[in-house]
Amino acid sequence: MRKNIGEMATRCLRHLESCDFDEVRAMCTETATVWHNDGKGDQTIDEKLEQLKALSGMVGSLRFDVTRQFRSGKEVLQQHVLRLAMPDGARSEVHAAMYFRFDGYLIDRMEEYAYEVGTV
Repeated sequence: MRKNIGEMATRCLRHLESCDFDEVRAMCTETATVWHNDGKGDQTIDEKLEQLKALSGMVGSLRFDVTRQFRSGKEVLQQHVLRLAMPDGARSEVHAAMYFRFDGYLIDRMEEYAYEVGTV
């Protein structure tokens, strides 16, 4: 059975939603890198996951709503909205474009350009 890398990219986001960082890590190559427009430059997947673990306790819930997804060869480009609910009831949306590059069926590179819309 042929794997669908678009579905694999979405599955990675679902693991992030549930803070299952071990599953996210298992979906990546040993040398996977992550870039985000937060000014930190390239990070290893392990560095990024440690950063997300530290932030996960500050968020009540999060949900990635994928609005568009394009696949070509071993690459996926998608747009999504990250909907955040904080423990105090505040809500916000982060609009993002995200790129995944695969090596075989493991994620080798992620890039995300995001901007927050504000409190809803």
